[in-house]
Amino acid sequence: MGKKLVIGASGQIGVELIDKLASQFGEDQVISTDIKPQIQDVKSGVKSIQLDVLDSEKLFKVIKDNNITEVYLLAALLSAVSEKKIRSAWDLNMSGLFNILELAREKHIEKIFWPSSIAVFGLTSPKDHTPQSTVIEPLTVYGISKMAGERWCEYYFKKFGVDVRSLRYPGIISHKSKPGGGTTDYAVDIFYAAIEKKKYNCFLEPDMELPMMFMDDAIRSTLELMNADRNKLSINSSYNVAAMSFTPKQLANEITRHIPDFKVSYEPDFRNNIASSWPNSISDELARTDWGWHHEYDISKTTSIMLTALRKKLQLEPNSQ
Repeated sequence: MGKKLVIGASGQIGVELIDKLASQFGEDQVISTDIKPQIQDVKSGVKSIQLDVLDSEKLFKVIKDNNITEVYLLAALLSAVSEKKIRSAWDLNMSGLFNILELAREKHIEKIFWPSSIAVFGLTSPKDHTPQSTVIEPLTVYGISKMAGERWCEYYFKKFGVDVRSLRYPGIISHKSKPGGGTTDYAVDIFYAAIEKKKYNCFLEPDMELPMMFMDDAIRSTLELMNADRNKLSINSSYNVAAMSFTPKQLANEITRHIPDFKVSYEPDFRNNIASSWPNSISDELARTDWGWHHEYDISKTTSIMLTALRKKLQLEPNSQ
């Protein structure tokens, strides 16, 4: 059995995915790479390599030298950052995917995971319980790149038999690593602010409802999809996956159950416009039917875990607030 390569290992998802892969398959079976020379928070026994996914020659060398058969391509510029770095976002999000798809077409890789996003949806998509197949007209650089990526994934599967699998991630909430420039970052930042300052200035409107997911569910959905029988998968572009949907106001109210004097103000910026083009909630019926997906974390459970974990991380006890 070949090894598993995680590209973009220092990102919010990468750090925890590597941890889970190493636990399941052994630290010596996982290779972590990132454009940064030092990858933080990665298990000490996991081999780390500095790699720019746009460097196709070095990418090929890493794959061949380390007997890689499975690639998790997480390197990307996220939604908020992409709006400020349009060309860079398109180059990274598209060319990185092309490099991996081509290596798989040439039979150097057996299986690929590439994340898509709810950002593929736009104002013309249904806002509530957005179905798997619907009108997709994204209004952001990030969403456009993800829409194009989905089409290329399906093309490479149907044309060349490349086994590439994908999920349309909602906003991801995690306490182990900070987010990297997404529109749903508020749902992580708010917990740090609640513990450290007891106040938070939110960049979204109080009633901006968005689909969200706790990191443990995100990692589990990824690995369950990768382990699913290919013949049972009816979607060859990217699956809808859902867990919970809430507004900043609802999340703030949940936090005040634990920190009663926590206060939130609202000062919407350009990220609010991005969020307004996305769904309120997602229908993931096909993921549940095809490979048995189910979520385990709701807003209440997520809030409790986040506050407990971050108090420990920040070395603050509940009575010290």
